[in-house]
Amino acid sequence: MTDFGVEVTADEIVENLGFFDSWEDRYRYIIDLGKELPPLDSAFQVEAYQVKGCQSLVWVVPEFHEGLLHFQADSNSHIVKGLLAVVLAAYNAKAPSEILAFNIEDYFTQLNLIKHLSPSRGNGLRAMVQRIRDLAAQV
Repeated sequence: MTDFGVEVTADEIVENLGFFDSWEDRYRYIIDLGKELPPLDSAFQVEAYQVKGCQSLVWVVPEFHEGLLHFQADSNSHIVKGLLAVVLAAYNAKAPSEILAFNIEDYFTQLNLIKHLSPSRGNGLRAMVQRIRDLAAQV
């Protein structure tokens, strides 16, 4: 399990990104967030955990514990791993009802993120979000 969503929150990421003037610096910050995610054990880097719809390889592994969904996640791309960290900050260690109620579009708007991603990265980001929401709906 990772502490994103507990130690690094969505509000903190929104606030921290606001400190940067250029998107180059913001991307660097997002990539650095991804570096804070622990590597995913290769045993979990299998098709069952792979997120479909991402250009890069992306895995999201759920664990339901004491009423909360915890996620491990990884990617073979540095920027995508950073985007995973941004998503986990919003969703990790939350009750399924909190995950489903969270306004991810508002979060992305606050980050001013979507318009700065390529269409394929934007689609991949939405696929990650949908995978997590689907997992929350199944619990």
